[in-house]
Amino acid sequence: MNPKLVAVVARSRNNVIGLDNGLPWRLSSDLKRFKALTMGKPMIMGRRTFESIGRPLPGRASVVLTRDPGFTAEGAHVATSPAEALATARRLADLMGADEIIIAGGGEIFRAFLDLTDVIELTEVALDTPGDAHFPPLDMAHWREAARENGLRGPKDEVDFAYVTLKRRRD
Repeated sequence: MNPKLVAVVARSRNNVIGLDNGLPWRLSSDLKRFKALTMGKPMIMGRRTFESIGRPLPGRASVVLTRDPGFTAEGAHVATSPAEALATARRLADLMGADEIIIAGGGEIFRAFLDLTDVIELTEVALDTPGDAHFPPLDMAHWREAARENGLRGPKDEVDFAYVTLKRRRD
């Protein structure tokens, strides 16, 4: 089995995905969607993303990609190259019976795996905001919008949003 690579990301209109190692908005609905999309699957994330979460997420396997060969993270798998992270995630996907590997960010990690990514589960956050982490620009010649749903803004959501599924064109 060759699991698909699925990037799960929330980004603003100006491509911001993070500020000061956190999210520049509060979207409880999107966090619930993230959990639903990632449960039972291995996730590749960068060290700063892992540290911002603070722990391995329950029901998922975390592969932390870092340039620091001495980095350790209790309960997570550590890799020092994208190839090692992908090999570890594939092994974990096989053990977990998962047909997807989640690319969970941040910006450098999305960039490192973008050419291998099959699907992008995107939350379009309806604002322009300052930030220090960005999603790489997408060449839409390589992607097609497969689904779009306007999010229902709940009481713990600061801003409007839409869920968009992008699939890589294989033609």
